[in-house]
Amino acid sequence: MSKRFIIVVLDGFGIGAMADAATVRPGDEKANTLRSILRDHPDLKLPTLEKLGLMNAYGSESAQMKFNPQANFGKSELMHFGADTFMGHQEIMGTLPKRPEVHPFQQKVDIVARHLKANGHHVEIIERQGLRYVVCDDFVTVADNLEADLGMCYNVTAPLDLISFEKEVEIAEQVREVVTVGRVIVFGGTGNTMQDLYAAEEIKNGQFIGIASAKSKSYEQGYQCRHLGYGVNQHVQVPTILTKAGIPCVLIGKVADIVANDLGTSISCVPTPECMRLTLDAVKNTDTGFICTNVQETDLAGHSQDSAEYRRILEQADAGLAEILPWLTEDDILIVQADHGNDPNIGNSRHTRECVPLLIYRKGLEGVKIGTRRTMSDNGATCCDFFGVTAPENGVSYLDLFKRSTS
Repeated sequence: MSKRFIIVVLDGFGIGAMADAATVRPGDEKANTLRSILRDHPDLKLPTLEKLGLMNAYGSESAQMKFNPQANFGKSELMHFGADTFMGHQEIMGTLPKRPEVHPFQQKVDIVARHLKANGHHVEIIERQGLRYVVCDDFVTVADNLEADLGMCYNVTAPLDLISFEKEVEIAEQVREVVTVGRVIVFGGTGNTMQDLYAAEEIKNGQFIGIASAKSKSYEQGYQCRHLGYGVNQHVQVPTILTKAGIPCVLIGKVADIVANDLGTSISCVPTPECMRLTLDAVKNTDTGFICTNVQETDLAGHSQDSAEYRRILEQADAGLAEILPWLTEDDILIVQADHGNDPNIGNSRHTRECVPLLIYRKGLEGVKIGTRRTMSDNGATCCDFFGVTAPENGVSYLDLFKRSTS
């Protein structure tokens, strides 16, 4: 019997601040991404999301969108600390979040250098204006990430004409072993040189030094990237559990870049219509398996503080979902959710700590309420339960709510 479990993540599409937002991320207690979009665009109509129960999960109707009594819905809190796309997706896939530390690379330069030397690498320490970073094996820089919230991530950067991405990843994994920030991001491109990397050096706030990603010319050609998370073990996550059990797994969009899926299919893309088309293709071509898609452009609109663009992307995603629903049977489950909020009217361009909607479609299933889930890992646990495989590290399945409602 064929059966598919599909998750579509509308990145950054929150529905109201979490109760702890005021203490965890002061200012976020005012956040509500959907409310902001509706205030700016009260005529917004998303017929597919409305049908799936968006307003039910939100808890209020708008001028154009109403409650659907037949919808299956709930909402979820974030268990990970903060409001992070990377950790949000690790959480969805069943990871038990560990709280990372936040500090400049200056606190770890010597520890990293010693660890790399102990593993047989040649290490040089570069110093600029009293700040230091590491160059490993002549071509791999290890320094602060200057694009995310400062102190949350370190970057490992290299010109891939001079060292292979595989070797760079090995070095990054050794860095990961001794640092406790949320992410070590390892990336590089072809066609650039060490001179390009050195020319991209920047200092921020007198404490952080790194290679500015956009200026390093890494993105221009041959770009490769991997995110190594703190406390993330791919072997207790949904994709690895499923693929080891022989169940196909397809990751589409940004999730393909940030979730390990060594035995499955990962397709990177950004444009929303393309992401939705690829998802539809995966549904058509998959009899049994797990499909997860990240719609990144909603999050990008939030970062740009552009509610009009946010609306446009939501409409594209809604149209894509409308094409997918007719292909689903009583044996399939579709979940539409977010990973955090990104309120375009909050007054800054960072993510917001909000609850996220959980909209569930299964042909013939109506009126099921799954309540407020403590963690988005419940979705990963439900997926594994659905396929009858080992549960992931974190989360509680709610699959029995569906069985009781249809029995």
